[in-house]
Amino acid sequence: MLSILKQKLIRSLRIKKFRDSEGLFVAQGVKLICNLISGGMDCVYLFSTNKNYIFENKEVIEITENELKKISDQKTPQGALAVFKIPKYEINYKNIKNELSLALDDVQDPGNVGTIIRLAEWFGISNIYCSLGCADIFAPKTVQATMGALARVKIHRVNLYDFLSVNSKSTTIYGTFLNGKNIYQAQLSKTGIIVMGNEGKGISETIKPLITDKITIPSFQKNHQDPESLNVAIAAAIACSEFCRQHTGS
Repeated sequence: MLSILKQKLIRSLRIKKFRDSEGLFVAQGVKLICNLISGGMDCVYLFSTNKNYIFENKEVIEITENELKKISDQKTPQGALAVFKIPKYEINYKNIKNELSLALDDVQDPGNVGTIIRLAEWFGISNIYCSLGCADIFAPKTVQATMGALARVKIHRVNLYDFLSVNSKSTTIYGTFLNGKNIYQAQLSKTGIIVMGNEGKGISETIKPLITDKITIPSFQKNHQDPESLNVAIAAAIACSEFCRQHTGS
């Protein structure tokens, strides 16, 4: 039986201010929940409509499909819903110069942010630094898009200008621009911070002066003088792939 208090708590977590005040977020779907649990996320409540689902021996509260619909924001709930504690990470400034990381400058679409977190895990990037104007990391759509990578990539929300200013003297800061150096011809370092800009505006004017190396992903389309820019998540994937390709085995 799902109590009224738990229903109210879970529904309130759809709103950022309540996620922040409670320090909790919601994940839905068996696969996503299992990925978060296996990644070490702290599960507070776990609800399921099927007692046969296995969640690494976590205590499961069995509920009806009707009860799940009451607490889910999805049109077709996926059989399970869990509440997790929002993790908090300290920034290790000493290690930044020794690793490749991503910085998101006001990337506002939850799906893009979630996908970037997912690809960061794929390319072995452990830290992402998000500006204060980025989409909320623990919003339902963002969490869903990460497919569990949220448990294995550390996400830090920072004043991006201050963060990059502190690190600009000790590490290379790359930025993606339409007029940058061809990423396939540039000699990319093994370490550094790759800044990805806003979907519509690109890298903001305040951040541009902090970029030490401008790079671009060239278009190979012919007979088209002004192609549309790439989706930011796709651009991030290409950039990470080329950085890793140049240093495979090094």
